[in-house]
Amino acid sequence: MSAASILLLLLPLISAQTFNWGPCPNPQVQPNFNLQQYLGKWYEIEKLPTNFATGKCIEANYSLRKDGTIRVLNSQVIDGEVNDIEGTAVIQDIREPAKLGVSFSYSTPYSPYWVVKSDYTNVSVVYSCTDIVRLFHIDYAWILSRSRSLSPEKVNDAKNLLISEGIDISKMKPTDQSCGDD
Repeated sequence: MSAASILLLLLPLISAQTFNWGPCPNPQVQPNFNLQQYLGKWYEIEKLPTNFATGKCIEANYSLRKDGTIRVLNSQVIDGEVNDIEGTAVIQDIREPAKLGVSFSYSTPYSPYWVVKSDYTNVSVVYSCTDIVRLFHIDYAWILSRSRSLSPEKVNDAKNLLISEGIDISKMKPTDQSCGDD
């Protein structure tokens, strides 16, 4: 199968995503990542487009399960209705605990969820990339906050960090966090 054929088959999947030619970048991740401090609720402030989170008031809540895996509960509001999805995250290599894997289905492999930087109390920068036969890659990047808003300076710092790691954020968009409950 030619590269063009593969691209045509994948086009519906990537139309709402951010893709770039070549293999995934390999950004540095949070040194000495502390999962216990990272757990809890994070609000999505900005992200690269995805086909799975298109609503508003998007948030993620991370908690530790008894088996050592991480419960991921993502929610968003679409047409006035709250939509939740539960998944599982794992630290795939204890030598690099900031490189987690996340799955929202028992039948799909873990996708990368790399904590590039976090101060644990205000802001977190997360990156994920799926490499498609080293011809192109699909990027995901998020700027998260412990509250529904984040100062423009912190957003710019987060964006500059992603840029410095070779990640194209030209399609990054703010998330509507006007939810009326905070």
